[in-house]
Amino acid sequence: MHFDVTTRDKQIICKITADTDLANPVFCFSLMAPPQVETGGTLLSHTGGYGEVQLPPLQEDTPHTVILRYADPAFGPANRAWLPLGAYLRHDAGLTALSDGPAGISAQNDPPFTAFDELRLVPQPRHWRPEKGLLKTKGFHWDHGTALDQVGALATRCNMAGFNDGETPISVETDPEIPDTGYRLTITSAGITLYAAGDIGVFSAGITLLTLLQTHPDGLPLGQISDAPRFVWRGQHLDCARHFYTVATIMRLLDLMALCKLNRFHWHFADDEAFRVQVDCLPDLWQGTAFRGEGQTLPGVFGGGIRAGGSYSKTDVATIVAHAKSLHIEVLPEIEIPAHALAFCRIFPETRDPAETGHETSVQGYTGNVANPAMPATLDKFKALASEITALFPFKHLHLGGDELPEDTWSGSPSARALMDANGLHTTDDLFGWTMAALGAHVRALGSRPAAWEEAARGNQGGIGNGAILFSWTGQGAGIDAARAGYDIVMTPAQHAYLDMAHSDDPQDWGANWAATISLEDTINWDPVPQNAPDIADRVIGIEGTFWSEFTTKDAQMEPMLAPRILGIACKAWQDDGTINAPQLRALAGHYRVIFDRIGWARHNGA
Repeated sequence: MHFDVTTRDKQIICKITADTDLANPVFCFSLMAPPQVETGGTLLSHTGGYGEVQLPPLQEDTPHTVILRYADPAFGPANRAWLPLGAYLRHDAGLTALSDGPAGISAQNDPPFTAFDELRLVPQPRHWRPEKGLLKTKGFHWDHGTALDQVGALATRCNMAGFNDGETPISVETDPEIPDTGYRLTITSAGITLYAAGDIGVFSAGITLLTLLQTHPDGLPLGQISDAPRFVWRGQHLDCARHFYTVATIMRLLDLMALCKLNRFHWHFADDEAFRVQVDCLPDLWQGTAFRGEGQTLPGVFGGGIRAGGSYSKTDVATIVAHAKSLHIEVLPEIEIPAHALAFCRIFPETRDPAETGHETSVQGYTGNVANPAMPATLDKFKALASEITALFPFKHLHLGGDELPEDTWSGSPSARALMDANGLHTTDDLFGWTMAALGAHVRALGSRPAAWEEAARGNQGGIGNGAILFSWTGQGAGIDAARAGYDIVMTPAQHAYLDMAHSDDPQDWGANWAATISLEDTINWDPVPQNAPDIADRVIGIEGTFWSEFTTKDAQMEPMLAPRILGIACKAWQDDGTINAPQLRALAGHYRVIFDRIGWARHNGA
């Protein structure tokens, strides 16, 4: 079987050559958004970007061409990620997979880079007072029983030989005047003195020393570092609903986060396509959504192909939480309500109003992906999920989702209208805000703090409330408004922090582009507290990098999307604005190649 894909203007030209006669063939594939067929077959159905096209009988060794395009005329195949993924044929003799084209970032040669003349460290420290000379060392030793032991274990896992059991002594001193997350390092030719108030500061100082050992191979510069982060929330998000990442991959990401001094892992394991944690309260949910593809609850959307997926046991969850804790990282779980619930609603149709006459469609092209809060089962099931998931995560924060509610949702639901009339609600946003507030109050009652995307501030009752943290993602404007309404904000603007966006406009690159193409420089050319909104400074608690997995079919494809751009996220999360500029970040990324390579983490070498 041969499958070849080319493009012309906005057309996607698929040439299928069978190696035997095939009767009644149906071409199954996924795109980033709903498809349409120009020639070569008839579109039988689609679920979001997944489509099924009836073909004429295929003759052995006779090419057949199907020309597709995106149904939305604004969309086109911006790069290779926008071409068919997970393609296969269903035919009278069974199923035949069609090989995807080259997926992920293409291998590139390393371009030259300009050396960075100061401390080769990301993020940069708050203060650095250099002295003349170098400390020539191959590694360190210290009195065990401090957080340096955790740095030593990380160094071993990350193939950074020499950190442990070296000849240079590190003396650890307690200084209660230093902020909990801060530290001070004095580097002399005789050794190193580390000052911190507690384990987190000791760990951060150890990460600094581990990094400098890699990026200054000729010797550590002598001097004094005084450091502390700008923000308490320094996050990285991973979408494990669209693509199932192994526990080992997640643990590798946590290691990389620790090397970047990031401290919040936002674990997005629930969405339209799956709920991946094996909960006891709703076993049908994870059992019915762990896999997608042929014969599953959902077909092979977003590259699922014939069959793809998996689920995380409670043992897996405990393993990830424990690994994160050893790196001083907290794990934020997310369950999605009320939208982004396509699979949920298919498993539990009682969460939809049977008298609904509306036809809301999500931005992904899904219909029927919103649970109805007027149906008694809806809040009952989400409260059960919130209770069980919260108990698994000691951070005691729960992200409730709340983004991308389709326009006119619930407008055709008599039950929703009755609920609105009873509670003084007038619009879809009002009912949405009421729903989020009800679930936010439940999370509060569990002893946890709710979080949600920026939309959760909507509604005539003030939105989710309950001390929730809101994540501003469409830009920074919604975050500014929510902060002024009294919410704490994590800034994750898609134009700077969405690392699933392509690095460049090159059609041979990989990734989405609906928000922007994001170069390494773009990750640092912004301020989490906008200059036109200094009044919200106390409400911005941090920033977060985000990675959505709509076009990820293998774990390794995620790596060069994050690296080296995660360095920009680390800088914005830790440093004061203006500490370094974009060319300096580019130079630092060059020095970090050795770190990525020692971890074995694939990186984008070009744009």
